[in-house]
This record gives sequence, structure tokens and C-alpha cells, in this order.
Amino acid sequence: MVRMARVSFGGIIKEASLEMVPQAKVDDYVLVHVGVAISVVDEEEAKQTFRYLEAMGEVEDELNISEFLPDREEYSN
Repeated sequence: MVRMARVSFGGIIKEASLEMVPQAKVDDYVLVHVGVAISVVDEEEAKQTFRYLEAMGEVEDELNISEFLPDREEYSN
């Protein structure tokens, strides 16, 4: 049986496989790619990664909220 976890990403709860990180435990931060936790990271690395994704617009895409946000070009001029 595949070990699964419920992970929070920007307040959205998703399921992720823990097959690649068997050492992961409750309250750990994990880096998830296409539904698979690929590494356990510390809190600072998790926050930094989230900031990078936010800056690249990836958070909006992952959370499917892009359509509700103002166009970035409006604010870049």
C-alpha cells in the first residue's frame, strides 16, 4: 500500500505520496512534485521555496486562482 499524506499548500489541502520520503512524519515540510513528496525540507527552505514560486506566479497557477487576480502587467507600468 502506498503511504499518503495530506499536505497544505497555501491553505489548500492536497494528497501526496510519501513513497520517496519514508522518513517524513506529521508536521514535516515536504517538497511535492506532481503529487509525490520528493524531499523533506526545513521550515526556512519551505518558506523560501514558497516565496520563489509566488514570485514566478506558480502559486496562483497551482491554487487555480490566477483568474481572480488583477493582470500583472497593469502593475508593472
